[in-house]
Amino acid sequence: MRVDFNTTPLLPVVCMIIEDSAKKRRGLTLKKKDKETSMTDVRPAEHANELSKIDKTRFCVAFFVFSFAWMLALQIVAAVLLPQRLADIAPDSKDAIFGVLNSATALASLISNLVVGNMSDRTRSIFGRRTPWIASGGIVAGISLFLIGILPDGVSIGISYCISMVGLNMMIAPVIASLSDRIPEDMRGTMSAFISAGTLFGSALGQIVGAQFITLQLPGFIVSGVAMGLSGVLAVVFWPKEKSSKDMPKEKVDFKGIIMSFRPPTKGARDFWLAFIGRSLLLFSYYMILNYQLYILQDYIGQSVEDSAATISTMSLVLMVVSLISALSAGPISDKIGRRKIPVVAASVLLAIGYALPWLMHNALGMILFSAIGGFGYGMYGSVDQALNVDVLPNEEEAGKDLGILNIATTLGQMVGPIVTSAIVVATGSYGLGFPTAIIMVALACIFILMIKKVK
Repeated sequence: MRVDFNTTPLLPVVCMIIEDSAKKRRGLTLKKKDKETSMTDVRPAEHANELSKIDKTRFCVAFFVFSFAWMLALQIVAAVLLPQRLADIAPDSKDAIFGVLNSATALASLISNLVVGNMSDRTRSIFGRRTPWIASGGIVAGISLFLIGILPDGVSIGISYCISMVGLNMMIAPVIASLSDRIPEDMRGTMSAFISAGTLFGSALGQIVGAQFITLQLPGFIVSGVAMGLSGVLAVVFWPKEKSSKDMPKEKVDFKGIIMSFRPPTKGARDFWLAFIGRSLLLFSYYMILNYQLYILQDYIGQSVEDSAATISTMSLVLMVVSLISALSAGPISDKIGRRKIPVVAASVLLAIGYALPWLMHNALGMILFSAIGGFGYGMYGSVDQALNVDVLPNEEEAGKDLGILNIATTLGQMVGPIVTSAIVVATGSYGLGFPTAIIMVALACIFILMIKKVK
């Protein structure tokens, strides 16, 4: 199957339309600030309010391409090639092994995201605070992701997979922190939308590409490793050069200082923790289904390996279309109306409907509709997710560390969701109970996010 896609030329146009729609809001904001205030705005490295149209366009492109490339690479492996490889080498224990691997890599992501976010805050170099981590992380992640395709057993595969997640988070943590460093508040929803669109588009296309290599896996692992390696390099090439951080004040480095630098925020952090819980529960629900979609098609619905690969390709095409529409529209609309919660409520409802359809219909069409309706909802949530996270930060000078803590919610969702699904399958012999459990989790997530006061 050949898919012709070329979205990059559209990005400057979309960015320009978005920038024009936000111009009045930015003008009103700046009128309320005097010159001294605007020059000391909370960006410790750069004055984000001074971004030119060209720089805004470059950020749009960079965030999209980065998110697309790493997610494409990861989904080729995580959604298709790795579960099929485990089914080939350990057919009787594939569910349990896959659950352990997901948990181990999620733990590696949790630790590395927090550590790298903190360390990038403290990095001083001529290339800036974030750039060195992003460029080097892609190389580490790409090599180790490729090695999964040639390693002979579950233990070595698990070790390489964990190293890959460390490299991936060496990129993700600094990129997300740059939303606080370099992007003005009234453009964060837009940039979050491009991040979301890239990840969703990459996820959908990654499953399509992975499905083409399901019977000849090594070339698929090569493609995955190359795409992952390029993601960090392309990010720093496309976006405006980060300013040097060599002259920024250096924090005293001692054991106590390092330990204290990892402390979670407490003062004025109520909304921060509500966002953390809401994000954890929503992603918990999504990864309960997403990470097991191949096994759901094969074991719950009863499709063969070839039929399940074809269904995943169809689901991915559907997801690619709906996620791009929802992600690229909800974020800019959120910026324009100054609201983050409305897209979250709509997304939660759509996700709940998406989870219910395979449960009630028990066929391949139900899974395709899950991709269409649930994917549209997840795209809406993703388009405002990172903007909402930045908006609830108690202290933007510690953005890398605090966003690293918030990104633990992603790790918890990726880790706990598959564990619960695996436990349900072991206990009941079926995936059926997983769907109503996911519905309950997304409903609770919506409630917690609605309780946030700082964000409308």
